[in-house]
Amino acid sequence: MFWNEMKGKKTTPDLTFAAALDYAPSPETFPVTLKKRYELFIDGKFVAPKTGKYFASVNPATGKRHTLIAEAGKADLDAAVKSARRAFEKTWGPMAPSERGKYLFRIARLLQEKARELAVLETMDGGKPIRESRDFDLPLVAAHFFHHAGWADKLDYAFPGRKPAPIGVTAQVIPWNFPLLMAAWKIAPALACGNTVVLKPAETTSVTALHLAEIFQEAGLPPGAVNIITGAGETGTALVAHPGIDKVAFTGSTEVGKRIAAAVAGTKKRLTLELGGKAANLVFADAPLDEAVEGVINGIYFNQGHVCCAGSRLLVQEAIHDEFIARLGRRLRTLRVGDPLDKNTDVGAINSKEQLGRITSLIGSGIEEGAELHESSCALPGEGYWCRPCFFTGVTPAHRIAREEIFGPVLSVMTFRTPSEAVQKANDTCYGLSAGIWTDKGSRIFKIASQLKAGVIWANTYNQFDPASPFGGYKESGFGREGGRQGLAAYVKPG
Repeated sequence: MFWNEMKGKKTTPDLTFAAALDYAPSPETFPVTLKKRYELFIDGKFVAPKTGKYFASVNPATGKRHTLIAEAGKADLDAAVKSARRAFEKTWGPMAPSERGKYLFRIARLLQEKARELAVLETMDGGKPIRESRDFDLPLVAAHFFHHAGWADKLDYAFPGRKPAPIGVTAQVIPWNFPLLMAAWKIAPALACGNTVVLKPAETTSVTALHLAEIFQEAGLPPGAVNIITGAGETGTALVAHPGIDKVAFTGSTEVGKRIAAAVAGTKKRLTLELGGKAANLVFADAPLDEAVEGVINGIYFNQGHVCCAGSRLLVQEAIHDEFIARLGRRLRTLRVGDPLDKNTDVGAINSKEQLGRITSLIGSGIEEGAELHESSCALPGEGYWCRPCFFTGVTPAHRIAREEIFGPVLSVMTFRTPSEAVQKANDTCYGLSAGIWTDKGSRIFKIASQLKAGVIWANTYNQFDPASPFGGYKESGFGREGGRQGLAAYVKPG
């Protein structure tokens, strides 16, 4: 209850009051200046592309160009792969594992020192709120390098009874949703196991990968151990097909993953894929409802739905459906959408105009197919790429919004009566990356988790990660794991 001093009586609080409050801006004040243009990172140096071409990198919060990125051609790609091969054979590969660990530890420390700068750059380049970049992305980036620094000289213990050896030159292609974190997930284990790397970041979010290259230089990483080439999808395709590559690691859409799998088939290249998802959050009648609402919000809205493991399907037990939806709607109306560099912002900008178009199209399909749209009434900035957080009720498993990966702040709500129906609906998708279970019964958590076809399952929480815990999916969500001992296995040849 709140005390109304003006009237001298107690009143019942309006739980939507936060939506009406004006928040004073709290802009990030750390000074960061983007370079006018960014070059390729090959053999330990920044070099201009032999193509002489550059493409624009756009700030999604403004829709305007904020820098230029080098566009790699075939000659640049060849130079990067040759540099990685030379480092693998002459410096990084033969290096004592304990020495490799020292480099990784040094990189982790530098990441911590520069975390605030990198968080601002990540937000400017990708559109995610500064709170997510600062409090989630950057700590995990450093943690992955710390974790794998410790494994570098302990691989014999990771694979007892075998003699693990590095694979060679690895091609790594990463998406735009977690640019720096995806780079760390892939580069750190590859280096810890003695491999060298050619990394291709997404064309819309290349800036922080190139700032990571500066950290490699500062850490004294041997030239060629990591090379970074930039460009569009054609650059990634050429990298995957390059005959000098021994292993391919890709994170991105299922559609592109299938093409990569076809390109690698019949070759000696090893492959791991982390692809799309359509994760289900299962909320049972005995769940702590307020905590579950926050878990749902965290799983889909705070990251704009820009994660492959976003909890974009909500399955609520019928007995609590109306109450849960009422609470979810009230919480949705309190979310603040706006400047990603404002520390008050909950939901930032959509990464690109193309992605916003896809999200808008799928929202339209949900309306056309008869689902009911509930969205925030917040005002959107006049420039840039923005989408109001929303959810649909009255959704069936046949709706496109219940089957296709949206990659935006859009939630599909369905109901279930029994635990077996919940499992059936949760598994009724071509994906199998992640899921969440909300209930007060530990026995139910274990039983349901054993029946869900998902690589990662959270219980009474969502989107919690640790470098020591493997992450990956089943079915069309890919194969292979990243993180933990299982992630190391993708980068070694067991003896």
